[in-house]
Amino acid sequence: MAISRFEELDFQETPMGELTLRRRREPMLDVDVYEVKLGEEYLMSSLFTVAEIALSDLGLAAATGEKLRVVNGGLGLGYTAVAALADSRVASLEVIDALPTVIDWHNRGLLPASADLKGDSRTTLTHADFFAVMRAAPTEPYDVILLDVDHSPRHQLDPSHADLYTVDGLRRVRAHLTDGGIFALWSDDPADDEFMESLGHVFENPTAHVVDFDNALTGGVSSNTVYVGTRGANPRQQ
Repeated sequence: MAISRFEELDFQETPMGELTLRRRREPMLDVDVYEVKLGEEYLMSSLFTVAEIALSDLGLAAATGEKLRVVNGGLGLGYTAVAALADSRVASLEVIDALPTVIDWHNRGLLPASADLKGDSRTTLTHADFFAVMRAAPTEPYDVILLDVDHSPRHQLDPSHADLYTVDGLRRVRAHLTDGGIFALWSDDPADDEFMESLGHVFENPTAHVVDFDNALTGGVSSNTVYVGTRGANPRQQ
């Protein structure tokens, strides 16, 4: 049965505001598009997943070793997580999201990536505040930390997230990594020199990858940024 151009799949009140999952038909491309809105703000769209996938690809490409323990902060539509599972070295993938509604969408199979996530025994979906997890004392370290929650280091969904992007916050992230472990971060903004400086104070080989992708709606090219850094054996000094 054909669907209307807009179909609301779920709507929930959350501590961060009204969260909506909807599906619409994009006539220019003749495809179904899944979108998430927080209030009137668009958070994500299945039309633009290249950089979310690149977050996993670039982060894991920098990682060494086998049987990698990976954590993905921010579940969203699930494209970053599914891309991580495509790497056979990933032994376990924990995906942490602060909104139980988003986890429920995948448990109910409402999104295209849901079946791949739920069907892979390596995956655990955890309802928790990723930023609080990073502030807490580490228990078992990760080999790779992938983060895609805020729009960018400067533009957070919640003010409580801001401390993670400081030197002290990045040091707390570093503490959750094994030696040689990788931290990778998605950003909707161009590469930020100030954040790169902070990243370089804490991690070795800090890199800002510009990820270009075709924007079918504008007919042009759009860009996101993926930051990658490596935990060295010794803490870096300011």
